[in-house]
Amino acid sequence: MRFETSTRLGRLPAAFLAVAVTLIGAPANPAQAHHGFDDFDTDRLYYISGAVSDVRWGDPHSYFNLTLESDRPADTPELVLPEQLQAPEDSGPINDAPSYNGSHDELEVVIAPPAYTGMWGLDRPLADGERVEAVGYIGRSHDDEFRPVVFWFEDGKPVNQVLGSELPARPLPVPYPESDASTADRNQDATAAAENADGTSPLLVWGTVGVVLLIGVVGATLYLRARSRRA
Repeated sequence: MRFETSTRLGRLPAAFLAVAVTLIGAPANPAQAHHGFDDFDTDRLYYISGAVSDVRWGDPHSYFNLTLESDRPADTPELVLPEQLQAPEDSGPINDAPSYNGSHDELEVVIAPPAYTGMWGLDRPLADGERVEAVGYIGRSHDDEFRPVVFWFEDGKPVNQVLGSELPARPLPVPYPESDASTADRNQDATAAAENADGTSPLLVWGTVGVVLLIGVVGATLYLRARSRRA
């Protein structure tokens, strides 16, 4: 009897610990993580335009290559935005996004899977040679990858790629001067943006979860120890 109780005593805190690690390690915004924005530099929005090629249409994401036009404007031209992104805090950064000026003449563009893209304005695969414009982010570790927050096809039809009604992060001010944006400042901006999204700090939420789980582990341990002594 004591051996069985002791075994349960060892397993229960371990189970609580496993749950705690899983919860704390989970992203605060599952939808955002699933759709790939965490892999991109959301401090900076850029405008791109060009011709589509090598379309791969399907789940969990669709992809295509975009051969960039050399005569792109200096920043985002006047384009119709999706209704969900017309609030000033979203439309402002999108309309002010400068044209991509990186070293690549072609970018691999990652967009939402067909089911989501279809809901937001594009219910068919893009065709090779089709012209597309987009505003979005460059990959953090792969700077030849691009993730739009919105793109346009057929001469200006918008397709929302945020899959919601707000940008995933607050971009830095144009023209993104490195000297004016330290790492601490960026982290502060990101935290403020997360708090403004629903009025609750993610640190506070996960801190509360951690305290509750710790109390549960300690309480369960004391309870089972008391039972083992009585047995």
